[in-house]
Amino acid sequence: MTHTDQTARLDDVRARIAAAATASGRDPAAVRLLAVSKTFGPPALAALAACGQRDFGENYLQEALPKIAALAGEFPDLCWHFIGPLQSNKARDVAAHFDWVHSVDRLSVAQRLSRQREGRAPLQLCLQVNVSGEASKSGVDAAQLPELARAVAALPNLRLRGLMCIPAPATGPAAQRAPFALLRALLRQLRDLGLDVDTLSMGMSADLEAAVAEGATIVRVGSALFGARDAGGA
Repeated sequence: MTHTDQTARLDDVRARIAAAATASGRDPAAVRLLAVSKTFGPPALAALAACGQRDFGENYLQEALPKIAALAGEFPDLCWHFIGPLQSNKARDVAAHFDWVHSVDRLSVAQRLSRQREGRAPLQLCLQVNVSGEASKSGVDAAQLPELARAVAALPNLRLRGLMCIPAPATGPAAQRAPFALLRALLRQLRDLGLDVDTLSMGMSADLEAAVAEGATIVRVGSALFGARDAGGA
């Protein structure tokens, strides 16, 4: 993909976000674009970074670490988000190399991240919620969320920012908006409990408009920025 193509894709996604925000009476600047770069190598990320993109999301630790190292020299101000399933044995490297983690759904993982982050700026954290009730999906059940959120918010070296979801694919605006509306309601519930949370990480290439309409503050976009990938979509 040429630099011109990359710039055009980024401009198109930014325009989609801005239009969706404006239509919902929101400030487009309140929605952060996270470029989901799994399966794409450093040159593709560097091309986007050269266009001004600063937030990148990776799903797999072993794939992400070489990219982070490769781009550190030319683009030292990039913000790295870990968005994939996270096992406790990966916590040390995730805590050392990432700024955000979106996919925490167990207290044990958060505790490991907290211990491994000691001495550094707080790790920004979202709790992943299984909004569609799919057995195959990661995420805490909505009923268990308040207890987990309270426990995570009390840990040192972390800052609980909000919630993330990956809903089941849906067709049509109403069906797409329903799980995002649920996540927004759950965030409001945590605020009512006194937790200082402000982030809704939701929406991907196919449904970002629905997510923005329901209050997304971070949208995770992959294929609309990078093109089709061999496995998985974002």
